[in-house]
Amino acid sequence: MQVNKAVITAAGRKQRSLPLQLLIDRDGQQKSVLRIIIEEVLHAGVEEIGVVVCPGDEEAYRAACGDHAGRLRFIQQTEPLGYGHAVYCARSFTGQDPFLLLVGDHLYVSREARSCAQQLMEAALSEQCAISAVQASREHLLPYYGAVGGRRAPGKPDLYLIERVIEKPTPTAAEQQLVVPGLRAGYYLCFFGMHVLTPMIMSILGERMANLTPGASLDLSGALDDLARRERYMALLNHGWRYDVGVKYGLLMTQLALGLAGDEREQVLAQLVELLAQRQLNTAEH
Repeated sequence: MQVNKAVITAAGRKQRSLPLQLLIDRDGQQKSVLRIIIEEVLHAGVEEIGVVVCPGDEEAYRAACGDHAGRLRFIQQTEPLGYGHAVYCARSFTGQDPFLLLVGDHLYVSREARSCAQQLMEAALSEQCAISAVQASREHLLPYYGAVGGRRAPGKPDLYLIERVIEKPTPTAAEQQLVVPGLRAGYYLCFFGMHVLTPMIMSILGERMANLTPGASLDLSGALDDLARRERYMALLNHGWRYDVGVKYGLLMTQLALGLAGDEREQVLAQLVELLAQRQLNTAEH
């Protein structure tokens, strides 16, 4: 299962400006959030990238991508019908090919030389199936993420066979349906924000779209729950960090993470120490 395509969703009405925000990347260069995501995808070996956007946002996004703009295909989500619908809008782009899926307002910092996307792509190639990146997360984070239940793959400590997927489960639902043997008590496998998916997911989303009631939205987690019943679907425990630039102080924390993981780490640390020392001095004087 060779993965040559990626889909980046960036059409959320309240988050559409987030991928355009500028940060200093790990190489010390100023880039948009979208460009950093695109470079993560390209370094993982993807050749074609589809970006799901609101109608009219294409030019702003193209400008934010710099030299990579020629690699992109923009896909319009004309109605705000949910995250699953945003993914489904890319069905003509993905066709019968597997694809890497990321969101446009999350950035990732790996703990090793391989990027988070590269680790996931390599696992998908090895296992020859759909696979989602997950993190072991405390119970209090359940309201923010989709979560999976299943069992550890024999002989593969960071891989799990997914049996259930629930979007933002309550603690009670998680305790009843998503407990994974081997995890610490009170921890669950929550989505990390990137997936490698097979064409089956588009078929499932199409079925759900056909039965969508007026005023409802199409979520992805429900479709992934169906996917787990129809074909082999796995989770890769990722030990890196995810940063949501859309939450309070999200851009600040993301910038600090990139700086501390980058080529100018010592300079960033020195400036942080200087800032803290100055604040301590001001506090002492008052």
